[in-house]
Amino acid sequence: MDHPVLVVEDEPKLAALLRDYLQAAGYPVQCVANGLEVVAAVQVYQPCLVLLDLMLPGRDGLEVCREVRSFSAVPLIMLTARMEESDRLQGLDLGADDYICKPFSPREVVARVKAVLRRAPAQSNDNAVARLVIDHSAHTATFGGVLLDLTRVELRLLDTLASAPGRVFSRDQLLDRLYPDRRIVTDRTVDSHVRNLRRKLAQASAVDDPIQSLYGVGYKWQL
Repeated sequence: MDHPVLVVEDEPKLAALLRDYLQAAGYPVQCVANGLEVVAAVQVYQPCLVLLDLMLPGRDGLEVCREVRSFSAVPLIMLTARMEESDRLQGLDLGADDYICKPFSPREVVARVKAVLRRAPAQSNDNAVARLVIDHSAHTATFGGVLLDLTRVELRLLDTLASAPGRVFSRDQLLDRLYPDRRIVTDRTVDSHVRNLRRKLAQASAVDDPIQSLYGVGYKWQL
């Protein structure tokens, strides 16, 4: 299994316990302890499922769930000490697939994870949006079934935009993703990469340009 379970839990002992049980069941695991880090973690790790505690530092779990659901259909199970029916219903209304109240057995959590994943649509090898498939392990991408001849930077650009359809990325945000070594380049470098990427996507498929530009703001992936 390539996609990890993302455990969002600020209690270190509980996070470690969940990690150990999930890994014993064969799931790779990534852990996050702050609500402000969850959205980025979903975009970076492309998890198969998210275990989301509601009482988090930085940002409430319900807010996190709402934003994750704005760009991703990843299966999501909420973990919380809140026992009121209204809290459970609110979480489910926001798009959670299941709800587990604390205290819980880690074996039950693993069983719930397995059950939710059995119901979830099968994920592609890495990142698929419409006709796009990105294979991170091979550093390749296909669009409309056609292998794209991309530079490493173009692949990072494509992966960043497609990881969050509809989200607008500013040039500065894209530069941070494209050049993690923080080299000095101008924000117009992004425009040049976008032009090249658009040309290669158009050559591969006759669909409308999936990269939309918002003047003075940035770019987004929209199919």
